[in-house]
Amino acid sequence: MVKIILHGCFGAMGGVVRKLIETRGEEIEITAGVDISKTGADTPFPVYGCISECAEPADVILDVSAAAVVPDVLDYAVKLKTNLIIGTTGIDGETIEKIGRASKNIAIFRSANMSLGISLLKSLLKRSAEFLYNEGFDIEIIEKHHNNKKDAPSGTALMLAEAANGALGGKLGYVYGRSGTSEKRSRGELGIHSLRGGTIIGEHSVIFAGRDEVIELKHEAFSRDIFAVGMIRAIKYLNGKRPGLYTMDDLAESF
Repeated sequence: MVKIILHGCFGAMGGVVRKLIETRGEEIEITAGVDISKTGADTPFPVYGCISECAEPADVILDVSAAAVVPDVLDYAVKLKTNLIIGTTGIDGETIEKIGRASKNIAIFRSANMSLGISLLKSLLKRSAEFLYNEGFDIEIIEKHHNNKKDAPSGTALMLAEAANGALGGKLGYVYGRSGTSEKRSRGELGIHSLRGGTIIGEHSVIFAGRDEVIELKHEAFSRDIFAVGMIRAIKYLNGKRPGLYTMDDLAESF
């Protein structure tokens, strides 16, 4: 049985994780929850307003809260030598550097998207980008999310952009929308565009536009369950892991 602290337990994603653990009979026990509101559905575990107040033991912390509190979660995890999964997006560069330092002391699993489908899309993108770009194709990414999402572009869109650009040796520069521009698209661009509206869970399209033809790789999420499934896999994977920084690529290799 893997014991976890669920950080952000009353948020949209936290609720899905709780439900999946309860209904699927996973070998996972939530020993404590943390949420700034401290109000929500009745839970069989104690809930704290701040992670520093939590005293329950755990093997893994799963963070699905907000980018602003990730540094506090890192401090707590390092202090208690507890492995950490970060499923929160919109994290700034300073915090990313802190994650790297913390991973020298604990195992940290971080991914902007824990869907297995996105993991496959990323792999396909790496294989496609170099060939198609060298054949004259332009690369554009379009992401769509619900009207409550705060960060733009999405962490997943940036992750896909890094996959494509990494396959090309980092030669492309990112362009976020083209409002106000009066010049034609340059060869060295990778366009990233964000749409926000309604209740769209998440949709990501990578478009390769060439002469007289277009190839599109697309992933659409119809519920948050797909992310929770990936998080549960990550919990089991990270339990007992040695210090280091792990990603969905590492998890996929373990299948």
